[in-house]
Amino acid sequence: MFRPRIPTMPQPTGLVAPPVVVEPTSIAPAQQTSPLASVAPPPSRPAFQLAPGTALALVGGGTAVVLVVGAVLISMLLAVAVTATSVAVCAVVIRSVLRSR
Repeated sequence: MFRPRIPTMPQPTGLVAPPVVVEPTSIAPAQQTSPLASVAPPPSRPAFQLAPGTALALVGGGTAVVLVVGAVLISMLLAVAVTATSVAVCAVVIRSVLRSR
């Protein structure tokens, strides 16, 4: 029951084609081409431009994300602090109860 059973390799069914022999081919070097004489000038303005409304929306969205992430992190820190305080108070109460006996 606890011995591993190794599965057997399935045998092929149906017609099996013989292996194909691949013949080597010769590689001819590519012909060298001369570089272009005239190169297109770079564009005079950047391809990506922000409109003032788009930039304002991006700044507002980024600010909202930072505020939400900050609120989540602060709430998690506050939850840890409250838990630690309650554990400390419980420890003090238990210690005082055990000493009074």
